[in-house]
Amino acid sequence: MNMPHCSAQKQCGACQLLSLPYEKQLERKQNEMIELFEPFAGEGTVFNPIAGMDEPYYYRNKVTSPYVPGRKTKGGKKPRGKKGNVGAKGAPQHEILCGMYAAGTHRVINTDSCLLENKDAKQAVLAIRSLMQRYHMEPYNEDANTGFIRHAVIRVGHTGELLVTVVTNGKEFPASRNFCRELKKRCPAITTVVQNVNTRQTNVILGDEGEKTLYGPGFIIDELCGLTFRISSHSFYQVNATQTEVLYRTALEYAGLTGTETVVDAYCGTGTIGIFASRDAARVIGVDNVTSAIKDACENARHNGIENADFTAEDAGHFMDKLAKEGESLDVLLMDPPRAGSNEQFLRSACSLAPKRIVYISCNPSTQARDVEYLVKNGYRLTEVQPVDMFPHTNHVENICALQLH
Repeated sequence: MNMPHCSAQKQCGACQLLSLPYEKQLERKQNEMIELFEPFAGEGTVFNPIAGMDEPYYYRNKVTSPYVPGRKTKGGKKPRGKKGNVGAKGAPQHEILCGMYAAGTHRVINTDSCLLENKDAKQAVLAIRSLMQRYHMEPYNEDANTGFIRHAVIRVGHTGELLVTVVTNGKEFPASRNFCRELKKRCPAITTVVQNVNTRQTNVILGDEGEKTLYGPGFIIDELCGLTFRISSHSFYQVNATQTEVLYRTALEYAGLTGTETVVDAYCGTGTIGIFASRDAARVIGVDNVTSAIKDACENARHNGIENADFTAEDAGHFMDKLAKEGESLDVLLMDPPRAGSNEQFLRSACSLAPKRIVYISCNPSTQARDVEYLVKNGYRLTEVQPVDMFPHTNHVENICALQLH
């Protein structure tokens, strides 16, 4: 396989393995998983070959870009007002930088292309930059807390639909209708544009000060494993649709569902894997502490005609603890926690509920190994380890561990 060149690789640092042949990347990640989980393996534990991609480029269907000022260009008088930066004729203009942050810094690497990001999403990022210049919209200056447009977050569905979230440093968005019309003209795949307001002086991307749909329905519909899912600006959704199908199909194979099981989908996000599981289970209970994700999960279940899946907005550890105290029975636990992994409360409650099988999906195998060690010490046997290369050319790897009750 030919290895494309990226001029920003050394500055950016996101593609740590780009200079390593892809086959070698897979071999390296495979060995890392064996090294991590071999201490907890028993007789019969299977370490499956890592699932790689046939075309490991342009796979990221979520692209986030900051917009920051570069060098000042010629302009007129300084606009009035603290934000004074939208549509102000004669406003002092800056070169606008967009792209990604250099590793470990807030310095933006200005890039017009990326070997990992979906091409349509990247086109939308660049089109927004061009329209900012046309409509005299100043980029955000983090130190001074001035400027108007802070970030763009682009979500791309397997269907090709694009959701564009424009994060602004203020609620007023003059010329928004023309802005959206021009953006749609330059990027025909865009089906909806949302404004997210974030006026806090913070490096958190999305604000909690309200959102407004500027164009379209405010969400996109994606297809995955034969089902459809609603994705909004706050939805957690895997960034690599091709590998997500591999990941979920493998996880459900490990779940071994026969139609009679009660399944808990912990850290369920928008309910994707739980809804898949509901087709082969008697009942699915999904839990996540992000209210907007649960709202999407309920809508996704309804949209797909799923009647045996319920979703609740609650901390997963507290929820599991409550089930254990109520004496609930559980057959299969599906869990896909954030990078920090689970906490002891959750794991203790999981062991108390004693599901026959646990399928643990993780984007951080180091914390997954820590949690698997706890489960192995408390009655479970590690049966299979399946790494999936969700993030080619980076150090990251997604991993599935299947565990059975002794």
